[in-house]
Amino acid sequence: MTQIHPADFPEAQPVNGSNDWVISGAHTVTGKPLLSNDMHLGHQMPNLWYEAHLHSGIVDVAGVTLPGMPYVIVGHNQRIAWGFTNVGPTVTDVYVENFNAQGEYQTPGGWVRPEHRQEVIHVKGRPDVNVDVKITRHGPIITELVPGETRNIALRWTLYGGLHIPFFDVDVAQNWQEFTNAFAQLDAPGQNVVYADVDGNIGYRATGKVPVRAAGDGSLPVSGADNGHEWISYIPFDKLPNIYNPPSGIIATANGRITADKYPNSISMEWEAPWRTARIYHVLESGKQFSTADMLALQTDIQSEADLFAAERFVYAVDHAAKPSARARQAADVMRSWDGRMLASSAAPTITEKSIQELRWMLLEPKLGAAPADPAKTEEALSWKTYSWEMSSVWLENILLHHPKRWLPEKYPNYDELLAAAVEAAVNDAQAPKELASWRWGAQNAVHIQHLVLGKIPVMRRWSGPGVQEQSGSGYTVKAVSAHHGPSERFSANLADLDHSTLNVVTGQSGNFLSPYYMDQWKAWYEGTTFTLPFSAQAVQAAKAHTLQLDPAN
Repeated sequence: MTQIHPADFPEAQPVNGSNDWVISGAHTVTGKPLLSNDMHLGHQMPNLWYEAHLHSGIVDVAGVTLPGMPYVIVGHNQRIAWGFTNVGPTVTDVYVENFNAQGEYQTPGGWVRPEHRQEVIHVKGRPDVNVDVKITRHGPIITELVPGETRNIALRWTLYGGLHIPFFDVDVAQNWQEFTNAFAQLDAPGQNVVYADVDGNIGYRATGKVPVRAAGDGSLPVSGADNGHEWISYIPFDKLPNIYNPPSGIIATANGRITADKYPNSISMEWEAPWRTARIYHVLESGKQFSTADMLALQTDIQSEADLFAAERFVYAVDHAAKPSARARQAADVMRSWDGRMLASSAAPTITEKSIQELRWMLLEPKLGAAPADPAKTEEALSWKTYSWEMSSVWLENILLHHPKRWLPEKYPNYDELLAAAVEAAVNDAQAPKELASWRWGAQNAVHIQHLVLGKIPVMRRWSGPGVQEQSGSGYTVKAVSAHHGPSERFSANLADLDHSTLNVVTGQSGNFLSPYYMDQWKAWYEGTTFTLPFSAQAVQAAKAHTLQLDPAN
């Protein structure tokens, strides 16, 4: 069998991973709600979010904001708390426009000349770059941005209609109705918003402008010459999924599907697989009375039911294959005793993931073809490497569960032999150590955070970022992590006592690498601890380390 180096594999696990949940007082030690949120984004130095407590007039709100923004984006005020995950709605459509020799494009009303907008990009030390942007009724032609594309394709996007930012109204909202009215203004990006208040209420709303189409769901390019796939309206805000004070007292989202089978409109074709959502509900429905410490434990949970299920199937296959090698049997024994936790120090996650990668290749290459020899050309042609779908793990789960004959490659008599061969290929890879038990998952799943500029200067690199560090977790754990992606903050609001809410970011508040606050939160983020977020005047005064007063010029 031809061996594929792990670097040749496409991303086997998702890079999204935001979580939010809220539980009513029936599930907490205080009798009041707890709300938690960790938004997963690409890592960067300096840190993306800035912790802030804004207090002025009717505004009294704490949480995270973006530097320069005059409001808190996720956090709490004196009465309510909220958090986000991305809905992932389909808000962009691609139309194939038909142009004639005169440069006109076809519409139901005849041939029309596109608008031309000249944009100038200034490049330091080089001549300006002039770009002629050709715009149809659907949006700009983006053909040159898509590798290998030759058709004239136009992009329609909800953001082209403008963007309303409602966060001042969110920050001062005092109850569910005011909160709902504020988020009704949010155009994009569509968010799953969870809510709690000091009176004990909890709720959830999907937000954002989601198109209603004459036909189709926005997942494939369609003809722009007719009106067959036009946007005819947007889903009304009050018709988007929402719930208030559910009987269960538990609401959680993790980028997964939020609509029932009979929901009348298409919101997305790119839901995340349900692994994280299911794990969160499994923990929250355990019957335990939860504290803020328990919320942090769930945010840093590293149990992967997806990988555990696959490992069990690989073990069974090796046990029942005709002639597995001693090395494959050794790998099966490592996976056999595994509990599904993606620990950095464990070998079982590595063996499982490498076996999954080999299995994907064995299944997909006969259907989609071999990948180009030149990695730079991977996206230019259909191949097994171009298969990318948020629900691909569910596809693989169904194959492992049902063993469909149409997917079994011809060279294998049954699925036991196929899965055993995937394990054989994984453990005989050039990167696999002689002692499989030493094949640490953390080395395969290391986080890499470095300053884009200072990190390139060898003498500065030690102080400009955490660098490369082994980490536990995976794309399918609640602590959803990869090399350059993970929790951008961890926030929990305690509605019984807001002074006992918690918050931490990845590295630190400051963008100055000489500041003591540049990386002072890294250890807590990396080790899974956190900090209290004082809110009342008394708590803020007690926690104060120093004061910086900025006086406006006269």
